[in-house]
Amino acid sequence: MKRISFILTFFTLVAMLKAQDVKNQLNPIYHGVTSLAIAPDARAGGLGDVGAATDPDVNSQFWNPAKYPFCISRAGVSLNYTPWLRQLTTDIDLANITGYYRLGDYDALSGSLRYFSLGEVQLMDDESVTFKPYEMAVDIAYSRMLSETFSAAVALRYIYSDLAYKDDETKPGSAFAADVALYHNGYINLSGHESQLGWGLNINNIGSKISYDGGNTSEFIPTNLRFGLSLLVPFDEYNTMTIAADANKLLVPTRPTMEQYVKHMVETEGGEASDYEQNYSDYRTWLEGEGYYNISPISGIFKSFHDAPNGFKEELQEIQWSVGLEYAYNNQFFLRGGYHYEHPNKGNRTYFTVGAGFKMNVFSLDASYVISTAQSNPLDQTLRFSLAFDMDGIGDLLGRRRR
Repeated sequence: MKRISFILTFFTLVAMLKAQDVKNQLNPIYHGVTSLAIAPDARAGGLGDVGAATDPDVNSQFWNPAKYPFCISRAGVSLNYTPWLRQLTTDIDLANITGYYRLGDYDALSGSLRYFSLGEVQLMDDESVTFKPYEMAVDIAYSRMLSETFSAAVALRYIYSDLAYKDDETKPGSAFAADVALYHNGYINLSGHESQLGWGLNINNIGSKISYDGGNTSEFIPTNLRFGLSLLVPFDEYNTMTIAADANKLLVPTRPTMEQYVKHMVETEGGEASDYEQNYSDYRTWLEGEGYYNISPISGIFKSFHDAPNGFKEELQEIQWSVGLEYAYNNQFFLRGGYHYEHPNKGNRTYFTVGAGFKMNVFSLDASYVISTAQSNPLDQTLRFSLAFDMDGIGDLLGRRRR
């Protein structure tokens, strides 16, 4: 069980390694299947990880599947690749394929498959034995336009996580989850320009917990609330500018620290704060029994809004903020920039992003680059790519060739 606990906390801890100035205040939110929180596509990646209300595209499945009925093309497919921890290793990466198909004027089906590989790992107690841990998720969504400006979507997801060498203690974990999403896309007049104003809401990964030891203990999956705003302003027939922002909050309860538990025990039951060994044993027993690990997924969602040790001030620290700017010329050439902020006490993943894109009738290619300001982002100095295909454009091309 020690090996699996190490792997589960690895991705959270790596974001703290260089944040020594706040080490005594760190209180991040822990959860399993960390790969579900990684943005898969380069367009949103170039905008600072913004996507809840941006103009609909083929990769809306991750950000807000309710956007698909507003897509102009009838269908599309996207391939995405994201290296991970490139400053430390070369064999950890995320691959993602996403696609959608509009059933008519008002409905759409969409789906995605993501595969997160952690490369090859040697057992700590036997270097001759290696295994290849990975996580994967597959989902499908149905979205429907409820009016000319408003749509909704639901998605179902299966999650599989195999992070440790299988033995009597550790086993692969699996979970099921659902998303609920809303999207509004209207128009307003700004200085004589008909501008597109949108907002989006997506609550994703509402589902079961995941266990790696046959159900003895279980981890929360990254249930997340994402809300975004987007404003697209056309300057003329060829030039447009979009500004968008997202706010994210993990709907996962904060795990009480040992210090908080000991303080509570001393104040309420007269325990001895100096007896570290006994306090640690009691703390682990409490977490696995009547404490943190015993909270149900739905209770955890509601608890996540009011359980921060330092009250409302710390709850606000749990919100991640992103803002992005996109310039488009003739809807073919794109330049992007963005900024993402996470409070130092909650992980300190703060970074700038830049990106560019090129779009044709048949395909589009996007790239983005991360520049971390806190030197604590696993994607720091990482270049990622997305390649998307427009099925209408491919159909038109094949039709012209037949003629």
